Amino acid sequence: MPERILVPVDGSNRSEDALEYAIETFPDASITAVHVVEAGHGDIGAFSGMTGDIPDDSPEHERSEEILESARQFAAERGTEIETERGRGRPDRLIVKRAEDGDYEMIVVGSHGRNGVARVLLGSVAEKVVRRSSVPVLVVR
Repeated sequence: MPERILVPVDGSNRSEDALEYAIETFPDASITAVHVVEAGHGDIGAFSGMTGDIPDDSPEHERSEEILESARQFAAERGTEIETERGRGRPDRLIVKRAEDGDYEMIVVGSHGRNGVARVLLGSVAEKVVRRSSVPVLVVR
């Protein structure tokens, strides 16, 4: 059983499903919810996957805090306390980097369930995390 789990959250039902799965399946694990604000194409550092934290006075910071607070409340309603983190960058790369740098033993990520042309055109953060991560990844669908 993993002791440290990273769960990316974006405010979607699928990320909530992933958080719920992590809480219910691994009740003794330390869980961290991470929200990543996607870097724009012009952001310096976007190619490396991380451009830094989100300024406190930005609309992105406020939205990120809402998502993380919702994750904390969701966990609290299930009798669990979680940690939260945020960052700005390419979500797939930042998630993988945080998991590896933070010594997490597993990533539990929700899948948006796209298929066909939508998946090819839009890509999938979950799919990219699975391909890039050296940490085991559990995809909740």
